[in-house]
Amino acid sequence: MHHGIYVGARTVVHYSGLAHGLRRGPVEEVPFSHFAHGQRVWVRSDTQLNFDIREVIFRARSRVGEARYRLLTNNCEHFCEWCLRGTARSFQVEAWLAHPRLSLLATLRLVIRVQMTSFVR
Repeated sequence: MHHGIYVGARTVVHYSGLAHGLRRGPVEEVPFSHFAHGQRVWVRSDTQLNFDIREVIFRARSRVGEARYRLLTNNCEHFCEWCLRGTARSFQVEAWLAHPRLSLLATLRLVIRVQMTSFVR
């Protein structure tokens, strides 16, 4: 799943990373529709914050332009967890690493999906 921080005015700050193919992208502030990319979006309203919302937004915007995306150590979920709680963490990566066989299958599916998407466009 792709993660982002809604910062108001119908915009989202996210680590674009591999969100639109195999080219790594920076942290960027984009219109909500660009972030959603035609897909359904889930809002996590039960998320516990370590900062007030203004600080979360400040933290997210402070990293706009950063281009150090790494799938396993600095991805969109790491970015959002850092903005919300101050600790960069990816529960998805932790789950993948806990189950290497399932990780391999998920990775293969992702590669196939990206290739098919690139081919269709």
